[in-house]
Amino acid sequence: MKRLFQWLNKTKVFRDLSPQEFAWVLYDVGNSAYTMLACSLIPIWFKALAVREVAEDVAAEGFLTQKAATGTYSLVIAIVTIIIALLGPVLGAFADRKDTKKIFFTTTVAIGVVGCLINSVAWSWILFLVIYAITKVSYQASLTFYDSMLNDVTTEDRMDRVSSYGFAWGYIGSCIPFLVALVAYILSGGLSENLMLFPPLVGKIIGFGITAVWWMLVTIPLIKNYKQSNYVEREHNSVGKVFRGILHTFKKIALEDRKVLFFLIAFFLYIDGVGTIIDNCINIGTALGLNTVGQVVFLLATQVVAWGGSLVFAALSKKFKTVPLILVCIVGYFAVCLYALALKELWHFGVLAFGVGCFQGSIQSLSRSYYSKIIPPENSGEYFGIYDIFSKGASFLGSALISVVMFIPGGNINIAVASLAIFFALGFVFLIISNKQPSNRKAVEE
Repeated sequence: MKRLFQWLNKTKVFRDLSPQEFAWVLYDVGNSAYTMLACSLIPIWFKALAVREVAEDVAAEGFLTQKAATGTYSLVIAIVTIIIALLGPVLGAFADRKDTKKIFFTTTVAIGVVGCLINSVAWSWILFLVIYAITKVSYQASLTFYDSMLNDVTTEDRMDRVSSYGFAWGYIGSCIPFLVALVAYILSGGLSENLMLFPPLVGKIIGFGITAVWWMLVTIPLIKNYKQSNYVEREHNSVGKVFRGILHTFKKIALEDRKVLFFLIAFFLYIDGVGTIIDNCINIGTALGLNTVGQVVFLLATQVVAWGGSLVFAALSKKFKTVPLILVCIVGYFAVCLYALALKELWHFGVLAFGVGCFQGSIQSLSRSYYSKIIPPENSGEYFGIYDIFSKGASFLGSALISVVMFIPGGNINIAVASLAIFFALGFVFLIISNKQPSNRKAVEE
């Protein structure tokens, strides 16, 4: 495996990356595999454990109905989101201390990988959900530390490129273990009992297992190569003191650092639109009565398009400043929302998916790198914890707006998706305002 990583680091694509930058990019490849599994097969495996109906809308004793299972799963996701949003700044503040970030990162990755493995053999739906929740919290926490490492692994002028590489190769790399998991699911009777070559439990073990192993293996280079160069000196801080420090940081951002403040507002708005489209993509197609298999094919193709789009913007970042590139992505999403008014056929959905893929990875990677440039590097963990609060809230307002539009007389999914354009328009305005504000950090682009 070591030789494979050394060979990859010398290829045409990666040879301009330092060992630390390359190792950092690889973690995006690892964690994205778990994201793919969580968005696709994990809900299916949960319902296989949870749902046993003896009659329509009546569950067998100890089991749930389809409707109750969907609601329970969504509730757990919401709870996990709240937990990590509250924990993010606290964990980030502790990790900002000297020689601490790697310890926190390694610990959360280890818990996540072990949880992923154990999840495959959970024998009850309650145990399955508990293990999944712990794994998901650890996974999300590792991302807070991972994002804050960007200030340590590269220089300010290379952040856009390195961050874009992370998302690009995360999209394409995650497809490898996912396809193995998908084949195992199909061969364990996932689509039809006629295709069953081995029991469903074996298919589940293979799916979780390949994801966990992939996640761990591609993380090893970062654990070995990462060195924390930006930090605050160790102090014997109580939890109360850390909370007071976080409140002070919020106050500082609100009253003194208007560049960060307006960026976070802009980020919340346009990422809310991005998150809503991602979270509701299947709902959009289903509401239009489109073929489900065709939708899945287009969504997998979107991963490839997102890979290419991220690499294109990585190349553009060498010639253009970050904010104009983010603005281009916002305009692209604005156009995608308006295009939704014309959605009728499956190929229309394909065009929509292609448009989303062109900007999906780029808008996230460039936002991450730009935020890294305008925050104090020694407090990057704490600041990225705050960043995650705004990120984790993504799709909340947008999903609520879609729900409202759908219940309004004359409302439909086309108008609902088109209405998301307001989030991108407002995000565009606030990002321009942010870019005009003076920075508290030297050498940031104006």
